Amino acid sequence: MKFIVSSSYLLKQLQVLGGIINNNNTLPILDNFLFDLDGNALTVSASDLETTIASNLEVESSEKGIVCIPARLLLDTLKTFPEQPLTFTIEDNNTVEISSNHGKYALAYAPGDEFPSTIELKDPSSTVLQGDILATAISKTIFASGNDDLRPVMSGVFFQFSTEGLTFVATDAHKLVKYTRTDVAASQSAEFIMPKKPLNLLKSILAGSEQEVTIEYNDSNAKFTFDQTVLICRLIDGKYPNYEAVIPKENPNKLSIDRNLFLNSVRRVSIFS
Repeated sequence: MKFIVSSSYLLKQLQVLGGIINNNNTLPILDNFLFDLDGNALTVSASDLETTIASNLEVESSEKGIVCIPARLLLDTLKTFPEQPLTFTIEDNNTVEISSNHGKYALAYAPGDEFPSTIELKDPSSTVLQGDILATAISKTIFASGNDDLRPVMSGVFFQFSTEGLTFVATDAHKLVKYTRTDVAASQSAEFIMPKKPLNLLKSILAGSEQEVTIEYNDSNAKFTFDQTVLICRLIDGKYPNYEAVIPKENPNKLSIDRNLFLNSVRRVSIFS
């Protein structure tokens, strides 16, 4: 198995995937990237069992193969290279050789079949929206979600899709945020709770992006597909609290204020808190 790829192109993709890898994995194989080569198409995956993210890269090759390469070691190695083509050669002695303009480097690899298989969604529903809309919705809600292990449903963001629009809700029982978009809608109603880790990853990837994101979901999993990337995660199991019940229906007290003026004032007085 052998392929050639741009050092900066590979590093950029792996840095995104590396955000899903835990520092202390219960399964050692999860400390690796999965490299799945099929001709000039290379799929690189990373997983923490709850969330799996994969990117498709175009490389120079005519071979096939699948191996697991240590993620941190590979990332640290790639960061030292200036832009140049790198040749990856999988040797029979369980090492992958990386050849550059400046030398050769050998890393141990593990068999690719030891890596957990990707979850396939059964009978999913789907919705399509623009990347920056999803990133904005996450940014405006995720900070309000909780961290209480005893109430896991509050540790994520509640997605509520309907034919009239999309609603995103987060609360930790002390504060609550409801963000609604009526300029986009789903073909049918659906509700699910997304965990924070994959949402933070999506927020960083999709910020300012105009590309379309296809969201597929069923009762237990959600799948986000955009550009050359696929993210699949397990949903938080449980029923979300009736947040509408705590939002005042009639409140006679209303205040309109310049946003920046208010924000600067809060920042100024918070120094003395």
